[in-house]
Amino acid sequence: MELTPYIIFDNNCEEALNFYANAMGGKIANISRYGDMPGGAPMSDADKKKVMHSNFEAEGVKFMASDAGMGASAGSGGQVHLSLHFEDGNQQKKVFDALSQGGNVKMPLQDTFWGATFGMLTDKFGVNWMFNKENR
Repeated sequence: MELTPYIIFDNNCEEALNFYANAMGGKIANISRYGDMPGGAPMSDADKKKVMHSNFEAEGVKFMASDAGMGASAGSGGQVHLSLHFEDGNQQKKVFDALSQGGNVKMPLQDTFWGATFGMLTDKFGVNWMFNKENR
């Protein structure tokens, strides 16, 4: 069994995926749009361009994502945090700094009493991230 996070964005999915690709050195593995659906459901040109489904990949990171959909809102995702685990402190800082651009740092990267370098932020798309590196 494997858990794959699925993030629903408020109609800025492609922008978010490109932001994550740049921040994490990853890529959009595939992307489908609402306009690609067979059957020609009536929708606006703007809705046709929205992301119906996508896969994101970076080293050790995989998730799926889409826009909320025609006339829908993504709502709040405050109860979910995506946790990234690092072996390299320089990589941890680089990704933390990149994802914090335009976002809100909740806890700066710092050494903790439990023996890890840890930090938390909410990125500019409202996604919550946790950064952890065990200090052995």
